[in-house]
Amino acid sequence: MAPLTSWFAGAASLLAVAGAQHVVEDPQAACSKFGETFSRENVTVNFVHHVPAGTNLTLSQEGPLATCGQAAQVAPVDLCRVAMYVATSNRSGITMEAWLPSNWTGRFMSTGNGGLNGCIKYVDVAYGASFGFAAVGANNGHNGTRGTAFEGNSDILEDFAYRSLYTETIVGKAVTQAYYGKNINHAYYLGCSTGGRQGFKMVQDFPELFNGVVVGAPALAFNNLTSWSGHFLPITGSNTSSTWVPPSKWTLIHADILEQCDALDGAADGILEDPTLCRYKPIALQCPSNATNTSTCLTAPQVVTVQRIFEDYYGKNGALIYPRMQPGSELVASNVIYTGQPFPYTEDFFRYAILNDPTWNASTLDAETAAYAAALNPFNIETWKGDLSAFRNRGGKIIHFHGLRDGIITSENSPRYYEHVARSMELAPSELDSFYRFFRIGGMEHCSGGDGAWSIGQEAVEGLDQVGQDAQANVLRRLIEWVEEGEAKAPETVTGVKYVNDTVGLGVEFVRRHCKYPLRNVCRDAERHQDPEAWECIL
Repeated sequence: MAPLTSWFAGAASLLAVAGAQHVVEDPQAACSKFGETFSRENVTVNFVHHVPAGTNLTLSQEGPLATCGQAAQVAPVDLCRVAMYVATSNRSGITMEAWLPSNWTGRFMSTGNGGLNGCIKYVDVAYGASFGFAAVGANNGHNGTRGTAFEGNSDILEDFAYRSLYTETIVGKAVTQAYYGKNINHAYYLGCSTGGRQGFKMVQDFPELFNGVVVGAPALAFNNLTSWSGHFLPITGSNTSSTWVPPSKWTLIHADILEQCDALDGAADGILEDPTLCRYKPIALQCPSNATNTSTCLTAPQVVTVQRIFEDYYGKNGALIYPRMQPGSELVASNVIYTGQPFPYTEDFFRYAILNDPTWNASTLDAETAAYAAALNPFNIETWKGDLSAFRNRGGKIIHFHGLRDGIITSENSPRYYEHVARSMELAPSELDSFYRFFRIGGMEHCSGGDGAWSIGQEAVEGLDQVGQDAQANVLRRLIEWVEEGEAKAPETVTGVKYVNDTVGLGVEFVRRHCKYPLRNVCRDAERHQDPEAWECIL
């Protein structure tokens, strides 16, 4: 089969500046005609539908797709929905969709995935379409949330590592140009978690694809991250082990962490604005030697478990595998990775992508196994290149964020990558600012949610008109302005909103500006901690 790059060789030209906003005069007819005429090698068009604004689309729940957990998606605007299968090799391919709004701004956006999953993230595709983007998403080369498809097929693993997003973007641009008959003004990317890693992978290896990317909680140093995610099981043991810490005790630990560390940022508000300052000591919770009821304290083995969880993870010859889990995340993490059960993504990745052994026992994970995964590094999925010069030289912009209550990917890895870029490029933060800005979001969990002012425009929020939001409160809009209007629109802070019970209709609980790294947030007036003016960004 012909390589994709042969017939998409002119993709970079699609980034040329085009004309003004394009309105499709008869969108139903245009969509129907497109379905009859569009044809490309390696691409099979499954269907083309005109979708009026407000249509609640039923999404496939067949087989592994049922695990994706999304049964429907509302179309935010009038659009043409194009569903395709694109072969990436003789034994692999991606399922992808392009949502082409009738009122098009000339912009294009690709979206990413999460975990090991093969699920189109329709909520992000819809979010992009609501802004007038021609928006695309793909299934990362397989269906469902598990990694079993990697077994015996390295081509599917290659899709997951980088090729799905690359292909989605190249094909998506070609579809966009063919449908509107015009070039694309600017190309953007939006993704979090695995999607964050995917975005950085494109920046590192395919810098010509995007003018700007929003990347959240990125799963960088992926092989080591997968080892780190699995190393908690040998620490905690199963729920019958003396080292096991049940969820009820993590509530005690969380309260003790707040007691020790919450006020380090100047306000005891239940939010750690800089968990790197917190060196938590669980010893105060240790049960007395004569205790007959240990339900409200920690046994000595449990104290050791907690200490080890909040330590950096080192491997062979003292090499750092991954930084510690940050304090403040424990209520989330106790329900996800401190469960006394194998972490599914670690188990699947090692069984089917690294060891080719479906019987591998996750409780046996050790430094030797972690080192093997890091050395194997299939298709350079590690995604740890520090020299981003090619992306910078093309004028590309990066907005990187990470929630400081993330219980799935420690927020301490994102500053580590930022500093790796600074060292690799020999640039001070003030120089990195020209193209790369990183924001730590106090109280945000994994990609969204949490006790903090976590809504920053990184995803769709029900009941909120985000298209009309000020760029200061919406990172996607801020990226657009920074790319298209220049340095004067670059973000100095990112403003987040916490809605009452995370429900827009109940009103705003508080607003907070989040600082650009390496600055940190400090409250200058604890009594007014819900007032954004009470906070200051300092070194």
